[in-house]
Amino acid sequence: MSQSSSVHYRTFLLLLVVVTIAFGWLLWPFYGAVFWGAVLAIIFAPLQRRLVPRIGGRRNLAALITLLLVLLLVILPLIVISGSLVREGANLYQSIKSGQINFGAYFQQAMEALPPSVHDLLARFDLADIPSLQEKLSAGAMQASQFLATQALSIGQDTFQFVISFGIMLYLLFFLLRDGPQLSARLKRAMPLSDMHKQHLLRKFTTVVRATVKGNVAVAAAQGALGGIIFSILSIQGALLWGVIMGFLSLLPAVGAGLIWAPVAIYFLLTGATIKGVALILFGVLVIGMVDNVLRPILVGKDTKMPDYVVLISTLGGMALFGLNGFVIGPLIAALFMASWDLFAPPVDGLPGSVEDKPRAEK
Repeated sequence: MSQSSSVHYRTFLLLLVVVTIAFGWLLWPFYGAVFWGAVLAIIFAPLQRRLVPRIGGRRNLAALITLLLVLLLVILPLIVISGSLVREGANLYQSIKSGQINFGAYFQQAMEALPPSVHDLLARFDLADIPSLQEKLSAGAMQASQFLATQALSIGQDTFQFVISFGIMLYLLFFLLRDGPQLSARLKRAMPLSDMHKQHLLRKFTTVVRATVKGNVAVAAAQGALGGIIFSILSIQGALLWGVIMGFLSLLPAVGAGLIWAPVAIYFLLTGATIKGVALILFGVLVIGMVDNVLRPILVGKDTKMPDYVVLISTLGGMALFGLNGFVIGPLIAALFMASWDLFAPPVDGLPGSVEDKPRAEK
C-alpha cells in the first residue's frame, strides 16, 4: 500500500469513527427506545421467521403480525400493571402521610417483643435507642413513599416524551423484524474479525439477550405474582405494590424477593401473629424461593453459561449505571467480556467459563 493510499485509508477510518460517534450522540436521547426495540426484535425474530413462509413470503405482513403480538403479549400488560402500580404507590404514600400506616410503630412493636437478652446485645452496640431508630425508620419510609409518588408524577408530566419514545420503539421494531437477517449479515461483513470469532460473539450476544430477558422476566413475573398473592391472602395493605417490588428485586439472583417478605414474616412472628409468620416463611422458601431455584438456572444460567456471582454483580452494576435497562445491559457486557476472553484464552476444564460454548479452532 502506497503512502497516499495509507493516508486515505486512515482518514477514512477517522471519518468513520467521527460520524459513528455523532450518530450515536443523536440517538442517545432515545437510547432506551432503540435498545428495547432491538431487544424485542431479537426475542421475537424466530416467530417472525416462522410466519414468513406460512403467509406466502410476505415479510411486511409477518413483521406487522409479530408487532401486534408484541403489543398484546408484552406492552399492554405492562401498561395495565404500571397504571395499577402508580395508584397503589399514591395510596400508600397517602396512608403513610396520614398515619394510617406507621412503620415506626410496627418497628416498636417488634422491638418490644424481643427477649431481654437481645435488648442487652443491642445496648452493647448502641442500638437500643428505640425512639431514635423508630424516628429514622418512619422518616425513611416517608421518603421512600414520597419518591414513589414523585416518580409517578414525573411519569405523568413526561407523557409526551414517553409517547415519542414508545412510537420510535414500535417503528424501529417493525423494520428490525422485517430486515433483521439482512442487517445481521451486513453487520457480520463489517466486523473486522474472523468468521469463527464473528459467529461466536454474535451467537453469545443473541443468546444472552434472549435468556436474560425471557428468563429474568419470567422469574420476576412469577415471584412478583406469588408474592402479591400471599400478601393479599394475609391482608397486607398494598399487596400489588409489594408484589411488583418483589418482582423487581427478583432480578437480583441470590437476594431477590426475600428482602420484602422475610422482614414481614419476622414482624408477624415477633408480634404474636405466629400462623401468618410461619405461613409466609413456608410460602416464601418453598414456593417463591423454589421458582428462583428452578426457573432461573433453566431459563438464564443454562443459556448464558455464566456463574451466578457474575450475573449478580453485572446486574447490580448495570442497573446502577443504566437504571432498569441495566438488568439486560449489565449481563450482556459481562457475557461479551467472558466470550472475548474465551476466544483469547480458552477456559481450562473444571474452572468456571463457557466450556460448553467454547469456539472451535480454525483449521
